[in-house]
Order: sequence, then C-alpha cells, then structure tokens
Amino acid sequence: MKYSEFFIPTVKDAPSDAEIISHKLMIKAGMIKQSSAGIYSWLPLGLKALRKIEQIVREEQDNAGANEMLMPTIQSADLWIKSGRYDDYGKEMLRIKDRSGREMLFGPTNEELITDIFQSYVTSYKELPKNLYHIQWKFRDEVRPRFGVMRGREFLMKDNYSFDISEEEAKNSYNKMFKAYIKTFLRMGLTPISLRAETGPIGGNLSHEFQILANTGESTLYYDKELERLNPEKLDPDNLQSYYAAVDDQHDENNCSVKKEDLKISKGIEVGHIFYFGTKYSEKLNAYVQDQNGKKIPVHMGSYGIGVSRLVGALIEANHDEKGIKWPKSVAPFTLSIVNLMPDDQNCNTKSLEYYSYFMSNNIDTLYDERICSIGKKLSDNDLIGTPIQIIIGKRDLSAGVVEFKDRMLNKSKKIKIEEVKKVILEKINS
Repeated sequence: MKYSEFFIPTVKDAPSDAEIISHKLMIKAGMIKQSSAGIYSWLPLGLKALRKIEQIVREEQDNAGANEMLMPTIQSADLWIKSGRYDDYGKEMLRIKDRSGREMLFGPTNEELITDIFQSYVTSYKELPKNLYHIQWKFRDEVRPRFGVMRGREFLMKDNYSFDISEEEAKNSYNKMFKAYIKTFLRMGLTPISLRAETGPIGGNLSHEFQILANTGESTLYYDKELERLNPEKLDPDNLQSYYAAVDDQHDENNCSVKKEDLKISKGIEVGHIFYFGTKYSEKLNAYVQDQNGKKIPVHMGSYGIGVSRLVGALIEANHDEKGIKWPKSVAPFTLSIVNLMPDDQNCNTKSLEYYSYFMSNNIDTLYDERICSIGKKLSDNDLIGTPIQIIIGKRDLSAGVVEFKDRMLNKSKKIKIEEVKKVILEKINS
C-alpha cells in the first residue's frame, strides 16, 4: 500500500484525557478515534492490527479443536432471567426494549445463549466433547470507561465454551484451552503469566487469568521465574499451573513456595481468563444428555475469553519507546516500510518501486512512503506507527551503493548494499 493512498491521520499531540501510553499512541498514530465515552471507531491502521491479532487467536482456537460460529450482539433477556444472572449482572449490562416491548440486552458474554444452542441439538454423550467459539463485539457499561481500548465499553472478544460428559473430561478441555492461550500470546511476542483467579459472576470453582508482562502494566505480579521460560512445543498445563503466581494483594510472603532468588516481581496486564463452572448453566438451562446407561445428566461446561481489542493496547504497552510503537512482526499492521526520502529523485523512485513491487509480490505487507513532505516527518511517522522493518532510501546512500536498514524493535540501523536488500529483508522476516 502506498502511504499517500492509505488513511493514517497521525497527530502531534494526544488528547488531555489520554492517561496511558497505549491510548496516547493509538490516537497519535491514527489508529482509533473516539465516538463517545469508551466507544471507538477503528481506523484503517488500527483495524489492520486488530485483524492480525484476531487471526492468531482464531488459528490457535482452530488448532485446539474449537469450532467457530457467530452469535448475535443483541440477546433476549429470557435466558438470562432463567439463569438468574439478569438481575445479578448489575448496571454494566445495557438493557433495552424492542418495539414490541420485549426485554433485550446487548450481550456482555454468552454463557446463556451458547447453552441454549447446545441443548437444542445435542442429546447423547456420543456427541461429546464439543467446543464452540466466536469472535464478536461485546458491550459493558463501565461506570468510568478509561485507558482507551484497554477499558472501553464496546470491545471485541473471543469467547468459547466447552461441553463434556464429566468433570474429568471437562478439565481435559480446560487444559487444552490453557495450552492454546499460552501459545496464542507467545505467537504475539508476549510473555504470558498464568495465575489462579476468582471466578466472579461467571461462577465455578476453577479459573485462571492470563497476564502479559509490561512495564506500564496495571497489576503487580509475583511469580516463579520458570514461568518466563516457556517452550511452545513443550507446554504442560498441569506443570505450569503448579508454579507459584499471584497478583497484588493476593501475594502472601509467608505462604509463597518460591525461593527468594527465584521470585520475580513485574507489572502485568490481564488479557485472558478461563473458567470451569461444572453444571451451573446446564442444569438451569436444560442442557442434558443421555449417558452410557441411558440416564439424563447435565453436561459439564467451561468458558474461555480473550480480549482481542484489549490486546492491541496491551501489545503497545509492552512494546513502545519515546518515538512510538514497536510492533512485533506477527501483529504489525505493516511488516515492512519502504521510506523514499527523495521522491523527486528518479533513482530513489526507481529503486523504491523495485523493492516495493518485489516484496508485495512475495506477500509481504508493505507500506511504501512516497509522500512529498519533510524527511523528518517521514522518519517520525514511520517510527510512530511502529513498522518493525524499515528500508530508508536516500539520494546520497544510493550513490554510495547502499540503503539504510532499520530494525524498529531493536531501534538500530545499519547500511546494507542495494543488491543484498531483498535477501536481508526476507531472512529477517522469516527468522
């Protein structure tokens, strides 16, 4: 994509109400625009990042055996009244009436609706296990929406639900999702820390939250340093769940099982939560199946959530500097920027277009900055939006047979020969 044809309305200053760095940088980089309190329009650059993150989440759900579907944003209140959560959920739930006076709501989560779908079609233990997920917009009427997409009222979430014949089988499904979550965050270049957590209004007796390390995080984490040494090919959920990890006031020095030299203290941001809640919803919403003996029994359920839009902000909190965003390659809106410093020079144009055509033909998401503006603005804009790999082409360098190669994550530059550019870039992208 040519920069001049792409809509990236960068601004010099963030609004005064932007309190955290991800909110400031997303506004400055032209990724989002506030529509109303806690509700944002996702502009093209922000949407590209959101879709990259969404695709990684989707692939790991598919790899774990979950089936994608799509449930509506607007739900009938009837199922929520039946489950007992319609009144329990509080003012965060946006309640509305349709033109016929029926009670409706903008879904904050989907336990009730998915249970109703399941019980409508599945009647035998032979059809289990089942795991269904969707990626859909949710709404929770936060009393004080803040921190941009990190705590908005409208947000994109992946939520999925497992159905099993017994507690033992349900915990197998739970551990599959636990493993999938770790893999998901590792693929995004993040360091995930899993912690036992309270189940809250969703209910149940087994729950883990997933925090990612970020110097500007909202929580303080205390955990065994082994949790930072994760190999995605050798993940053992039972082993990982046995390590000590606690957040803020849940940490107890007297009951901490980790040696002092092995205890890490870091800041973190919650990006995912998983629950096993047994038969809480299946009993209330009639999700029964026949077992091997012909007896009708309620299925055991779990639910699993990842804040997809929240992850955009969390990734920026974990990867930024004073110049702007530093996207990991796997989630960057554009993998490569070609910055033509002298668009009025024929040699610069020819070489820039040659590289642009080559990398685009190799399916590399490339942004070609051919704008007629100051060199300073070009360099600062490309650093701000955080493209991880940049080729900077100037008249003087070309005459010397080189171009500048910049690694935005490391914030380091070097000169490379023009005939080596394609090879160097491909090796960097594939490394």
